[in-house]
Amino acid sequence: MEYLVAVVEEESFTRAAELLNVTQSALSHQIKALERDVGGPLLERRPRGIGLTPMGRAFLPHAELAVRSAEQARRAAKAAAGAAGGELHIASLHALAVGVLPPVFARWRRAFPAVRLHLHEYATTEELRDHMERGVADVAVGPRPEGWHGPVVPLGHEEIMVITSAGDPLAARTDPVTLSELAGRDWVRCALEPVVEGKRWLDWVCERDGFTPRTAVWTEHSSTAVRMAVAGMGLVAAPVHMARDVSGAVTVPVDRPWRREQTAFTRVGLTGVTAAFVELCQELAFAGPVPPGRRTP
Repeated sequence: MEYLVAVVEEESFTRAAELLNVTQSALSHQIKALERDVGGPLLERRPRGIGLTPMGRAFLPHAELAVRSAEQARRAAKAAAGAAGGELHIASLHALAVGVLPPVFARWRRAFPAVRLHLHEYATTEELRDHMERGVADVAVGPRPEGWHGPVVPLGHEEIMVITSAGDPLAARTDPVTLSELAGRDWVRCALEPVVEGKRWLDWVCERDGFTPRTAVWTEHSSTAVRMAVAGMGLVAAPVHMARDVSGAVTVPVDRPWRREQTAFTRVGLTGVTAAFVELCQELAFAGPVPPGRRTP
């Protein structure tokens, strides 16, 4: 199964054999043995690489989970035994990876220099959950996953504020702004905005205040949206941690605070280095927001 996953990921027998450090003939022999065992072909050669047959598409998710579970089992056993070295795989949303994980990783490196971290970044909560279910990482950091069957540890709440430029009149505000005051303003939007009741989140909250937000520009990532807002393209509603390292960014709270719970979740119980990483996230990841209305450094 490990060989099959490698061939699919590399889209080549040659590259997969090099990655696995085996001969191409040995790799082909093992794939054929697996196909005999399941009763049919799993791979097919195409003009532009290797593809999956219908049987292969049905088989692959289970093979991926089995291979990655075995990898996690080895890492967990080493961690429980106190073995030095190894690696820890973390999955998270891109916005959290940019905004809150760097100081966590830096502290981790000082405390556990022999344990290498491998970060898997995803654009949406759906992607994050799907890849965690497939066993890509040891632990995920993200919004609370509904109906998750493994451990879920609360880390704190991500605070969302209006972010704008230092030249905006809102930058001088010391009191929270009401959303209705912003009805005539331009907004910078992100394609990854969550959907609530079938509507994009900003459309949903603004509709409750009786207006439709006027979109000036769409971006692919929230980090880009924040920089567009600081450049003067409009306001953006984004997690406050996204403004921490953007020169000239000003955060303005709203009168009804927007918060979203963030968690660490795993498929199996927390042990060893996984538990240590989650404890570090609890301490540092959502330690405190940027003071309202104050320009970030």
